[in-house]
Amino acid sequence: MARWWSALTRTQDQMDAGELSSQAVAEGADVIATCERGRPVTVCGTIRSVTLRPRVNVPTLEAEVYDGSGHMTLVWLGRRRLSGVDVGRSITAHGRVTCPHGSPMMFNPSYRLHPASVEAER
Repeated sequence: MARWWSALTRTQDQMDAGELSSQAVAEGADVIATCERGRPVTVCGTIRSVTLRPRVNVPTLEAEVYDGSGHMTLVWLGRRRLSGVDVGRSITAHGRVTCPHGSPMMFNPSYRLHPASVEAER
């Protein structure tokens, strides 16, 4: 009965998070919430924000990725834009995790963009 009630009272955000987590596991990716500093990982999720930030006279593109369990910031040094790295796009990234300010980051990761969904283009 408790499971039934829990399923009925889930918010849309909770359902989306569960879907994203399932997608990440299906892709064979690591769960962001369990990624450890210093280890190479593969993460899969949706880009929530893209920001251009200067770091010591070098342009830096940052993308926050959410997989349903947590978020990670992907950072590309020396880049102002990467074609296809846009809010709402699904991405799989591979690299080594660092946590300079307590939240996970990955510098210059290799990545693969997933095809944009038909609904997102409308």
